[in-house]
Amino acid sequence: MSSPLPRIAIVIPCYNEEEALPITSARILSLLDRMAADGLVALDSFIMCSNDGSRDGTWQVIEQLHSDDTRIKGISLAHNRGHQYALLAGLMAVRDMCDAAISIDADLQDDPEAIVRMVEEFRLGKEIVYGVRSSRATDTWFKRSTAHAFYSLQHHMGLDTVYDHADYRLLSARALDLLSEYGESNLFLRGIIPQLGLDTAIVTYERHERVAGESKYPLAKMLSFSVDGITSFSSKPIRIIFVVGLILLIIDIAVAIWVFASYFSHSTISGWTSLIISIWFLGSLTLMAIGIVGEYVGKIYTEVKHRPRYAIRDRLL
Repeated sequence: MSSPLPRIAIVIPCYNEEEALPITSARILSLLDRMAADGLVALDSFIMCSNDGSRDGTWQVIEQLHSDDTRIKGISLAHNRGHQYALLAGLMAVRDMCDAAISIDADLQDDPEAIVRMVEEFRLGKEIVYGVRSSRATDTWFKRSTAHAFYSLQHHMGLDTVYDHADYRLLSARALDLLSEYGESNLFLRGIIPQLGLDTAIVTYERHERVAGESKYPLAKMLSFSVDGITSFSSKPIRIIFVVGLILLIIDIAVAIWVFASYFSHSTISGWTSLIISIWFLGSLTLMAIGIVGEYVGKIYTEVKHRPRYAIRDRLL
């Protein structure tokens, strides 16, 4: 891209981030000023804070920041809908206001300096630029192992996701328009974005500690997020149930032949232990299968109602 300089929107989903937002906004504004001085972005590039129904003073902080500098804008969802919905709401709010949007979390664990390289790739013609962690050396063994399991599981379940990429990315205005056409209620943006089919690039960065506050993604939420992603984009779990059932059928046939052979040869069979183990095993497998099928039925139920994915209560534009 040449003239005019691109207007960039930095979209920050926020949930209970009253401590982090003043630090984050100041750092991002300073970065935008430096990029504008270097001729990379337009002077009217801005920040969009998407408040996900926070229970603390996050929205009041956003209002104060907006009154101090109108380049800091905001929307507030009527209810807490989750990170993915808050992020989507922010992206859709800036869709007609910018040439490209960059999403980044309020904790600044994702290095904001990578934004410079994202914009450079955008100016070279890339319409989606992924921020990818260069390493996980600073993570604990448990965090590193569960993260690798998370991405590996998604890959084996058929999801087209970018390894070690969260939701730190640049989307061009064209990519935002394409994203707006995806109307599903079960949001998993890491699975949707690669399906847009536009030219992409990857920018690597080192992940840092939170600037303030506590993590909003404990292990339970990560597991739930992984299940949502798999069941939203893959039918492999149901296929696995069928394959396991088929294997058990073959085993049952073999056991039946053995039982009948033992019966006709008048052998004594002590069957209580094997019977109890079989009942518990098959019962657990049945409940798991019902649970997986129920997960898909629940998603279908959510989709067919066609309810709005979020409601915006307040805007500061």
